[in-house]
Amino acid sequence: METLSAGFETSTFTPFSGIALRLLMATLLGAMIGFEREWNKRPAGLRTHILVCLAAATAAVLTIEITHATPFGDESVKVDPVRLIEAVTAGVAFLAAGFIVFSRGEVHGLTTAAGMWLAGAVGLACGLGFWQIALLSTLLGIAVLWMLRLLEARFGLNAHDSPSKDEGSADDRQRD
Repeated sequence: METLSAGFETSTFTPFSGIALRLLMATLLGAMIGFEREWNKRPAGLRTHILVCLAAATAAVLTIEITHATPFGDESVKVDPVRLIEAVTAGVAFLAAGFIVFSRGEVHGLTTAAGMWLAGAVGLACGLGFWQIALLSTLLGIAVLWMLRLLEARFGLNAHDSPSKDEGSADDRQRD
């Protein structure tokens, strides 16, 4: 049994408490972004945004840990942090594209897709330890989602985004 468990005893460069805090923060901030989508009965709500944010944070933490791991310590390993951002962005874009629907001359799901992209970026910031950037981005994102919705309602903008209660929108029919 000791031989089996020895493979799971890899120590981390970052203290585990720091890793846990980064992942918990990603979970919380992803929930904050997803709550707005959930509240407005849009696809990709709370769970989806949490998972996107947490996955991005996990990828960021793993990138830090891999670059400091002994097997990758020689000169043959090139570290390019931009690749992490590109990989997470590509993955989130693939998911988000599935929520964008063009129907009857109108686009639906674009804001949800943008929220997922924000959740991915916030997750990267959390995973890399940039909690200030993650928190500010989350707060600004929520301000955009909530405050602009209020302004749109006040001035009658995007009236096509508010279908009657009986018919529902394409976004409502795609609930996750």
